[in-house]
Amino acid sequence: MSDDLPELIETDGNPVPGNHVVGWFDGVGGKRLRYAIFKSEVSVAAGTVVLLHGRNECIEKYYETIRHFTDRGLWVATFDWRGQGRSQRLLKNPFRGHLRRFRDMEADLSIFLETIVLPETRLPFCLVAHSMGALVALSMAPKLANRIERMALIAPFVELSNQPIPTWGTRLITRVLRMAGLGWLSSGKDRFPQPFAGNALTTNIDRYARNQALYLAHPELRLGPPTVCWVNEMLGAMDRINRFEHLDQIHVPTLLIGAGNDPIVAPQAIENLGNRFRAGRAIMIDGARHEILQESDRYRLAALAAIDAFIPPDQTSQPVQKVLTQPD
Repeated sequence: MSDDLPELIETDGNPVPGNHVVGWFDGVGGKRLRYAIFKSEVSVAAGTVVLLHGRNECIEKYYETIRHFTDRGLWVATFDWRGQGRSQRLLKNPFRGHLRRFRDMEADLSIFLETIVLPETRLPFCLVAHSMGALVALSMAPKLANRIERMALIAPFVELSNQPIPTWGTRLITRVLRMAGLGWLSSGKDRFPQPFAGNALTTNIDRYARNQALYLAHPELRLGPPTVCWVNEMLGAMDRINRFEHLDQIHVPTLLIGAGNDPIVAPQAIENLGNRFRAGRAIMIDGARHEILQESDRYRLAALAAIDAFIPPDQTSQPVQKVLTQPD
């Protein structure tokens, strides 16, 4: 894996944005992680968006979003988290979505900011993160005040929704299994590919098909279900970021964007979180499912409009109060 060229993959209907560089960097413990920087054609960049993916995502899935930001005059810096995309996997079975320690992801992000973003991109730095990536950002936020100007966190993974057993039960079961040395076990069956009907991610069949086609053509980019250890580490991080003593240390202005019809993350939990720390505020995109940036335009463009109004920091910009969805 680590000897492969750090290339970006192109599929039909999903071309690689131009004017980019791609490479490897070493995360904590020497894990090889793939990164890419996409430069705007605008001669004077307005800043850089640090784009953080969710679970089972990769750089290729965000080409459309990357073009949106580079068309605005922003650069985009992004990387595949450890254990997914084309970054180094953590188990012999590469399809198991594993994580040993949540703090490893935080350390990887810190290394990325210090060794790639700071020397190779343009100020100011703002952060846009989805789901799991947003959870990492929230966990690290008290340490980001001197590096990140603003954060826009989309469907942040702050509380599980529609679970067959209570969260406390999942936490107990996964803890016991980890103590028994079974943290590598998968938490479910790999059911890829799944039909569009009934999916939890998006109401847009074209974007859903595009992402499924990417993983069908390049299965090395995708993951199956998460492991017991991954679930347990995420639950621990959720507990930590929801504590008042943690939220009180966040000083980076933060916009939380929730999906009103999200079957994965509880929308009310996002609204509640936005009301609990001074630097944060929350808006909801009514009707959207979990992957708002992969959604139908009536939802996706509403979220992007909110982000555009929020970053990069601008003395003349007005606070985001409410986003109205428009028909496709």
